[in-house]
Amino acid sequence: MTQQPSFSERLLSWFDEYGRTSLPWQRDKTPYRVWVSEIMLQQTQVSTVIPYYTRFMSVYPSVKDLAEARLDDVLSLWTGLGYYARARNMHRAAQIVVNDLDGELPKSVEALETLPGIGRSTAGAIVTLGHGGWAPILDGNVKRVLARFHAIEGWPGKADVLATLWEASEAHTPMTRTGDYTQGIMDLGATLCTKSNPGCLYCPMSIDCKARIGNRPADFPGKKPKKALPVRATVFLQCMDAEGRVLLERRPPTGIWGGLWSFPQIEETAALADWLSDNGLTATKNATVQSRHSHTFSHFKLDITQIMCPIAATSSRIGDRGNRRWFTIVEALALGLPAPVLKILNTLTAKD
Repeated sequence: MTQQPSFSERLLSWFDEYGRTSLPWQRDKTPYRVWVSEIMLQQTQVSTVIPYYTRFMSVYPSVKDLAEARLDDVLSLWTGLGYYARARNMHRAAQIVVNDLDGELPKSVEALETLPGIGRSTAGAIVTLGHGGWAPILDGNVKRVLARFHAIEGWPGKADVLATLWEASEAHTPMTRTGDYTQGIMDLGATLCTKSNPGCLYCPMSIDCKARIGNRPADFPGKKPKKALPVRATVFLQCMDAEGRVLLERRPPTGIWGGLWSFPQIEETAALADWLSDNGLTATKNATVQSRHSHTFSHFKLDITQIMCPIAATSSRIGDRGNRRWFTIVEALALGLPAPVLKILNTLTAKD
C-alpha cells in the first residue's frame, strides 16, 4: 500500500504549482521587507495592502529610513489602512533595531518578540521568509486551514484552542523549504481554504481533511461568542477660519487613533459655547449640525455628530497651542488621519 504524502509534502507540491510568488514583498526579499508586509497584512487583505506597501517602501526602503522618519509622516502613509497601533509600534521597533541592534532584525522568534508589535506568528514569518530559518506560524489563514484539517473545535481566541493549533502548526512545519511551506499554507488559506465557499475539490488536503469528510468546513474555526457592540457618541467640531483653514488636534499617543490628527471633540453639542470660550475662539455665526457618521471598531461603534463652526480670524491664532493647530485642507490631507476625518476633509475639498 502506497503511503500518503505528508501534509507538508502535499502543501509544497501544491505551492510549486499554484503558490503566489510575485507579490511586492516577495521581490528583493529582505527581513525588513517581510516584516513591513507582515505587519500590514495583520487583519488586512492582500489586495488592500499592496498599494500601501508599495508607497511605504518607496518612502522608507530600509529600516534606517523608517527609524529616522517623523511619526506624523509614517502615520500619513498609513491613513486608511486602520489599526494604527501597528504603525506606531513598527516605528518604535525600527528605532530599537537601528539604535540597539546594529540595524539588523533578530534571527530568533524569542528576540523578535521583544520588539513592539511583533507577536509569535509575525516573528515566525520573519524568521522563515526573511532569514531562511525554521519556525511555525499561525495567522488567520493558517488557523483556518489547521482547524479544518484536524477538526479542532472551539474559538481560536480561547487559550486551549490556540495551544492546540500551535501544536498542529509546529508538527506540520518541515525542517526543509520552511519558507516555501510558510508562504504555501498562507496561500492555501487565502485562495482555497477560504472563510466562505472553500474550494475543497481542488485542495491537496481534501482526502483526509476532517472538516471536509464530515461536511463541516463552515464550522471551523469556531466562531467568537457574539455580543452586542456598545455604542459611544462624540461630536466633531469642524472649526474653520476666514482663510478656510481647519483646526485639528493630535490624539494622545495611545488609545483609539493614537498619534493621529483629528477634529476637536466634545461629548455633546450643548457644550460647544463653553468649549469655544475655554479655547479663546469666537464664532462668526451660529454653528450648524452637518451629516452624521458612524465608525465601527473591533470592540465598539462610534456615532459621530459633525458641527460646522465658522471662527473669527482674530481668534484663529489662539488655537495654535500644544497639540492643536490650524491647517489648510491640503496640509491636513498630508497628515496621519482617522478614516472618518479623512472622509470629511475630502468632502470639503470636493466643495471647493
